[in-house]
Amino acid sequence: MRAALWRENIQQAFETLAANRLRATLTLLGILIGVAAVIAMVAIGRGVQNYIQDQFAALGTNLIFVIPRAAAEGRSAGAALQDISSLTMRDVRAIEQEVRGRVTVVVPVIQRFGPLESEGREAVTVILGTTPGYAPARNWPPQHGTFLEEAHLLNRSRVIVLGLTPARRLFPDVPNPVGRTVRINGVPFRVIGVMSDKGGSAFGDYNDLAFIPITVAQEMLYDARDPRTGEPLVTGIMLQAARSEYTDEIVRRITELLRERHRIRFRDEDDFAILTQFELVSIFGQISGVLTVFLGALGAISLIVGGIGIMNIMLVSVTERTREIGLRKAVGARRRDILLQFLTEAILITMLGGVLGTGAGIALASTINVLSGGAVRAAVGLDTVLLAVGVSAAVGLFFGLYPAWRAARLDPIVALRAE
Repeated sequence: MRAALWRENIQQAFETLAANRLRATLTLLGILIGVAAVIAMVAIGRGVQNYIQDQFAALGTNLIFVIPRAAAEGRSAGAALQDISSLTMRDVRAIEQEVRGRVTVVVPVIQRFGPLESEGREAVTVILGTTPGYAPARNWPPQHGTFLEEAHLLNRSRVIVLGLTPARRLFPDVPNPVGRTVRINGVPFRVIGVMSDKGGSAFGDYNDLAFIPITVAQEMLYDARDPRTGEPLVTGIMLQAARSEYTDEIVRRITELLRERHRIRFRDEDDFAILTQFELVSIFGQISGVLTVFLGALGAISLIVGGIGIMNIMLVSVTERTREIGLRKAVGARRRDILLQFLTEAILITMLGGVLGTGAGIALASTINVLSGGAVRAAVGLDTVLLAVGVSAAVGLFFGLYPAWRAARLDPIVALRAE
């Protein structure tokens, strides 16, 4: 009996919608746009989250960065290294001893922004003085030639490894510039390698780098020393934890070690900062999560607007069908029968809009993927689809309830007298 009643209500709902095609189409269109907006917006938010995670994965795995506090607070731009950093090569060696067995590599870095020159061409790039452990820690193999080796550090060899960006600027017509000469501040360096394509992002062009032995950088190019001890300074220290579960222990040990070495008193702040990959991913993940919620809320506003449209149309429908309601009540229809009839119509419209809106949302997300060149993969999950369709049905139930209640409460005698 119940099933037959529902079938009858659904059939009548379809007949009513068919009799008012234009009105039904416009109402359905409002829900369709709202559902499509919700799905597309949430998909974009998730795509941004995936994009950020991919960018941090490109940095390497289980990485820990020790940098001057001034750099972490954004106060290092334009400042001399000796004015912002207290990290020295002795700190690097002490850290190596302290976390031995817990890390695979400890890599000191001296970073400077400067010009490279070769054969009349110039490329301004980030020049890193570092050690052989940098490339494997970043999961970044050379495309041509080799990366820095220990012999280069010991012999203070004037060699350089180019990223793809400066290599293309300096040698646009040379597929493999290994063996060519590049000058930094007039000092010649032999190119021994060109790195593979690391890609780029909103964080910058990862290929726009050049690498030289840190010993050469300290002695010939960037001779910055701690004014108190005279030790060579470094811009930062990168470590790769042997296992992700060692990260917290490594951070604790390094913090205690550097506070002791730098003679930082109990109440004083650290003159360094330690960042882990997990913290960076978490921070940006929270930001992108808020973005996803915000975008979803924008889409939900469209659904609410569509719901208001449904209420308006259903109220008009109740007014137009007053005599029909009176006749149905006169032949024995109960209030709940009238209520279910109008609720069924409202829910049917929103469900149809939800299904069509889902298809439109998925198509819109796919279009975004194409337009972004696959960089931002707008991800449409099953949970998003079910949520959007479920919410559209809930909108129909909520906004269709009042018109249905008004229809059910009509006095049959008054309704039959209506023109």
